Amino acid sequence: MDRLVNTVRPYAWGSHTALPELLGQRPTGEPQAELWMGAHPGAPSRADRGEGPRRLDELIAADPEGELGAASVARFGPTLPFLFKILAAGIPLSIQAHPTLDQARAGFAAENALGIPLDAPERNYRDANHKPEMVCALGDFEGLCGFRRPAGAARLLTGLAVPGLAPVIERLTAGGGTSRPKSGGESEALRGALTAALALDGETVRRTVEVLATTDPDGEYAPYARIAKDFPDDRGVIAGMLLNHVRLRAGQALYLGAGVPHAYLSGVCVELQANSDNVLRAGLTPKHIDVPELLEVVVFEAGAPELLEPAPVPGTPGEELYPVPIDEFRLSRFVLNGDGVGADGDGHEIDGRTPQILLCTEGGARLTAADGTVLDLARGQSAFLPATGAPTRLSGIGTGTGSTLFRATVTV
Repeated sequence: MDRLVNTVRPYAWGSHTALPELLGQRPTGEPQAELWMGAHPGAPSRADRGEGPRRLDELIAADPEGELGAASVARFGPTLPFLFKILAAGIPLSIQAHPTLDQARAGFAAENALGIPLDAPERNYRDANHKPEMVCALGDFEGLCGFRRPAGAARLLTGLAVPGLAPVIERLTAGGGTSRPKSGGESEALRGALTAALALDGETVRRTVEVLATTDPDGEYAPYARIAKDFPDDRGVIAGMLLNHVRLRAGQALYLGAGVPHAYLSGVCVELQANSDNVLRAGLTPKHIDVPELLEVVVFEAGAPELLEPAPVPGTPGEELYPVPIDEFRLSRFVLNGDGVGADGDGHEIDGRTPQILLCTEGGARLTAADGTVLDLARGQSAFLPATGAPTRLSGIGTGTGSTLFRATVTV
């Protein structure tokens, strides 16, 4: 078992206080957006095995099967397949979508052939992997996810009575002025609407923001009015109105596959994703936006997103699983009692045949390896467990209020 030393990414949208509070640290005065746990070369975790801190990606590269297990290496290759994060949004993140595996490989190769540096701001593909992801709220969490039905989006935009929005509304109704697209189906209506929204003139954006500022602060326009306060000159304000507004309470999760447009607006969550940093952006950001490439990646399908609740895992008492349709990552949690280490019913054994990262988000947790080695985790701390094949026992450290431990691993 390795206690991890992790890197905080100071993106501009990050909360100034949420991550420091979770980690028990003083705020720096700067935004702190994401805590990365894993072996992505952009910000790998570090572990000390007696010779000083070493990067987790280097430890894995030196002995892939010893760290990841033969089954994981055979299935996913000699790298940790997932990246685990704590995300703290102070203001909205960009509206974005992620590529499929084939799109990522092709895009990465094409940008390499053009000689675009990996850290160049205009780079779309920073690796050759896809980026499906799951977020699980640690408190109230708010976001945009997936497309509204064209009729619903048209009604919302029409209600603002901004003449400049007509090109977007017309595409949502296929030019017929009705509540439903007349030709081409929902997919073409949504594609046309997003394309039109990202081409709107500055005056239309400004007028839309002015109208949003006068809407009911508790009504259906409220999320977009809050977005507009942070991004008053951004076409993403209008693009965001094409998407579903979602709220998650603590413990609820949301899975996003390739091509699903989304933006996280506020709150703190754990995020588990494939080991990638490929992002195509549509707005709410000063970063690079490549509309033609974005339109190739986005899946233009409408429908309300499904909020996931954890379900008990048969054969593993105490473990609750958030099901996903892929194998590169698997997210589960343990809610441990607060009666003290070793209390009856407070010990849970987890399988050791796959690589995993354990993260304590409430209270404290004790990890006991098969050889008797003990590692205690406080709130905000995490550990990497190599795939040794031996089980690890989990127990809560008495806090009086209980403890929560998230487990990130793979399915093989």
